[in-house]
Amino acid sequence: MNTTAFHNADILIPHNADMKKWAVIACDQYTSEPEYWDEVYKTVGNAPSALNLILPEIYLENNDVSERIDNIHKAMDKYISDGVFQEYKNAMVYVERVQSNGIIRKGIVGAIDLEKYDFSKGSTSEVRATEATVIERIPPRIKVRQGAGLELPHIMILIDDPDNTVIEPLAEKDMQKLYDFELMQNGGSIKGYLVDDDTQEEINSALCKLAEPEKFCKKYNLEKTPVLLYAMGDGNHSLATAKEFYEQLKKANPDKDFSNHPARYALAEIVNLHSDALKFEAIHRLVCDVDCDKLISELTNALELSENNQSDQYVIISCKGTEKKLYINKKSSNLSVGSLQNFLDGYIKENGGKIDYIHGTDTVRNLAEKHNGIAFILPDMDKSQLFPTVIKDGALPRKTFSMGHAEDKRFYIEARKIKEVL
Repeated sequence: MNTTAFHNADILIPHNADMKKWAVIACDQYTSEPEYWDEVYKTVGNAPSALNLILPEIYLENNDVSERIDNIHKAMDKYISDGVFQEYKNAMVYVERVQSNGIIRKGIVGAIDLEKYDFSKGSTSEVRATEATVIERIPPRIKVRQGAGLELPHIMILIDDPDNTVIEPLAEKDMQKLYDFELMQNGGSIKGYLVDDDTQEEINSALCKLAEPEKFCKKYNLEKTPVLLYAMGDGNHSLATAKEFYEQLKKANPDKDFSNHPARYALAEIVNLHSDALKFEAIHRLVCDVDCDKLISELTNALELSENNQSDQYVIISCKGTEKKLYINKKSSNLSVGSLQNFLDGYIKENGGKIDYIHGTDTVRNLAEKHNGIAFILPDMDKSQLFPTVIKDGALPRKTFSMGHAEDKRFYIEARKIKEVL
């Protein structure tokens, strides 16, 4: 049977644990808010918790990071030996997450084959990064994975399924409920169901149909182009870390067969790009410490900006109390943000200045006024542009869009063993 990069896996779920204390938010959230994580530690106390199996990135630069990683590995081994988990062999988990806004986000937890994933620029793999991967962010994360008995995913991967053929049919199925509880700190609530073998086959069949080369090319008006089936949504650097760790293992053991090694896979949740729960919001640019008139003049020339509506790309420029919506007639990217970012990167490298990335139009306007800078207000990215842009341009410019609020990011629940059983 043909399969895509998404598979079932031997999934671990805690049993006889207080799930409200077990599940905690993705480690890369609230990195400037120590009070959030202080509250998590207070809530969890001494109870078994995913908190003891992850390294919140707010502590990544702390002097005690080595000790923290050592304690994580010890906690993993202890939880396994103490029987904290129940293992479900060859499993997938159907997830319904009620977000803080009340909208349900549906997904399926399984394993991604890292042999079919390449995060490098210009990748044509079936699984691809959507933003440039910052290589410097990977080594500290590999230290957590080295010697770890388990992985817990906050990776969310998007599929472009406008006809709702893969995930949505599961809502009508009668499946064994694995968990159902409220999430801490305004995280909403979550339910998980064990996907039976017949339904797994239906999922696999639907994914294979999405991956048919002819259908793929017709969908995006392409010719003989490698299929992009899975695009990173959240957890880009976590999946990159799993990939790099796997590649290092293979390199260090050239004579070993890794075809069935657990490190070849990474646990992840797939979600339909077309879910009403997924909102893409623009991230605006604030430029300070520059000659504003000079920058705007050169930008106008470089991108052939005009007030005439003759382009599908535009930027709103707010500076010194005036604001104009200008259309980009000379594009260097499939998106407004890409055309702007390409210019700003070159300009600031040559002339100096500082770029900051700001959420909220009012916020970026106010900051531009406060710092005598320029606010570049960008349009929200249409979700339908994600796959065509990644196919055409490769990874998107950094800080292109924000996908959901912090409290709605993935919580750690499922786990998987990543060491070989000897």
